[in-house]
Amino acid sequence: MESVLMKKLLGLVAAALVLPAVLVAADRVESGLKEGASVPAFNVRDITGPAKGETLCYRCRYGSRPTVTVFTRDVNDNVKSLVKKLDATVAGNKDKKMAAFVVVLTNDPDKVEPKLAKMAADDGIKSTPLTVIEGDAGPEGYKIAKDAEVTVMMWVEGKVKATHAFNKGGLDAKAVDAIVADTAKILN
Repeated sequence: MESVLMKKLLGLVAAALVLPAVLVAADRVESGLKEGASVPAFNVRDITGPAKGETLCYRCRYGSRPTVTVFTRDVNDNVKSLVKKLDATVAGNKDKKMAAFVVVLTNDPDKVEPKLAKMAADDGIKSTPLTVIEGDAGPEGYKIAKDAEVTVMMWVEGKVKATHAFNKGGLDAKAVDAIVADTAKILN
């Protein structure tokens, strides 16, 4: 009898340990370039940055600088929170020449542009250009998964140091803080 109870108890403990990992994994998706990969060039249309209204390659402009790029299909409250925190991190690391930019993946860039301009004005985004790229697949060669709502890549000297990706609704306050903390990988 004790043996049966013990087995059931151990089964419950194992399930309790595995379930949170499964739930966390459900929010994450494999998307973006892997650590160590080279970062190819791609063009975006700048909506709020120093090249506002132009099509350019921020990857090229930032060169070997420590850079964070947020690829997103939606500009929801959690994405706004991430961008605000990254913008503050960039502003606080000018001495290290840190850079960041946001790329909204969309089939209707003209519809997204006013939303990005409003976001920059309302949230005081000054150091992080908000951009669009036409099409929801992302730049060629970047391996942005179709089911990834948000993919964040960090690189320095043209090599990826960290990638974070989330399914729809998977980016939350805890994930935002983890991403911001991970910027240390490109600043040291």
